[in-house]
Amino acid sequence: MELDPVSRLIVISNRVSAPTGSHSGAQGGLAVALASALREYKGIWFGWSGDRADSFTGDIHFERSDGVTTATIDLEDQDVDEYYNGYANRTLWPLFHYRVDLAEYEREYAGGYRRVNERFAETVYPLIEDGDAIWIQDYHMFPLGDELRKRGCGNRIGFFLHIPWPPRRLMSILPEAQALARSLFAYDVIGFHIDEWLQSFCDFAEQELGAVRDGEDLVLDGRRVRVMAVPIGIDVQEFVDLAAGTKARLAYRQMRDSATGRDMIVGVDRLDYSKGLEERFLGYERFLTEHPEERKEVFLLQIAPPSREAVGSYQKIRRTLEELSGRINGEYADIDWVPIRYVNQGYSRDVLAGIYRAAKIGLVTPLRDGMNLVAKEYVAAQDPEDPGVLILSRFAGAATQLTDALLVNPYSAEEMSDAIIRALRMSRTERIDRWRKMMAAIEQQDISWWLDTFTSALMEREPVPA
Repeated sequence: MELDPVSRLIVISNRVSAPTGSHSGAQGGLAVALASALREYKGIWFGWSGDRADSFTGDIHFERSDGVTTATIDLEDQDVDEYYNGYANRTLWPLFHYRVDLAEYEREYAGGYRRVNERFAETVYPLIEDGDAIWIQDYHMFPLGDELRKRGCGNRIGFFLHIPWPPRRLMSILPEAQALARSLFAYDVIGFHIDEWLQSFCDFAEQELGAVRDGEDLVLDGRRVRVMAVPIGIDVQEFVDLAAGTKARLAYRQMRDSATGRDMIVGVDRLDYSKGLEERFLGYERFLTEHPEERKEVFLLQIAPPSREAVGSYQKIRRTLEELSGRINGEYADIDWVPIRYVNQGYSRDVLAGIYRAAKIGLVTPLRDGMNLVAKEYVAAQDPEDPGVLILSRFAGAATQLTDALLVNPYSAEEMSDAIIRALRMSRTERIDRWRKMMAAIEQQDISWWLDTFTSALMEREPVPA
């Protein structure tokens, strides 16, 4: 089902990435997906510009690029510190990724989070027209739908959570847990990547709020919300084409030349404790210890661009990885071989496609992840006649679809080591068989399927007066 011809899609997210019209930018998978949705359905992408102002004005900066209209606002320092660095990334992110030890609970963080969501609602509401469908993205914006309803918005409003929803006992640690979960009943449709996250939300809503499950809906205080598991995908053909493009071929040749006949293992992750990078390095070290005959035959390329550098826990993980990679290289390297190439910068998607294609193994081992599109991009970039092997954490959302990857427990260095040696020794016939099955899975549930499935469910709901 498509949106009505008179309808627009209003996408709201914390950050807005204006499309560049090329693949030279290092945009994430979600940014590419949302831009695709807006090109198809028209409308506006609204959010924070990433810039700071001396004081909040509510001034909107409009821009049109590559068929997508963006509308952004600047936030003041206190907003960024309390809403973004504070509640979003010091409180919600670690808790929702099961890192209770890193979560910080400060009233000013929660207050800043509410204030910024109110400011978003106040600013975007005048842009919304009758018939528009509104699609709010991720944990930065949990209460935004409720704030729009308070201002009289009767439009269809959907919400998609791109990170895990934690089990009830973990969620209950959050002081504002009940109020936050109750605010989600302002939405018409709530989407999660996998059924596990959906069931965790339903359990909390039923046990803590008294909501009632009615088929695909949850009902609370007269409000009925559709809950659905819709795993996000990638534009598979686009990534296949990228891997065959000029920049990807150059990157492929560069990596093969620099490998000097060795097999490359690649990891590409934002520098974040949820990605399991420390555990990955230790698992790779275990492999080097257990298989000394393989030491000079392989190397690990870990690309990890920094993120959220104002948050202390992110500074700590960067120091930890620098120390760990330095220790491993110091202990195992030789004059003509270094076991880990650790790079703290990002690369464009077309360059990454070439790097993925050159890698014998793709190592995607987060400790907890809502989906993880790197796993799918690695599969899409492979040579069908000689594909690499994907080693994937069983705690990534992608593991529910990519069951023909080598699934591992990222906390176990032994499992990581075993998977690496198995991948290196896997026959070409088995590699092709596994790759074909994973490729079929990502082609069937690609980005268009994700967009159409969610927006169709949203348009099936009847607009309800706020």
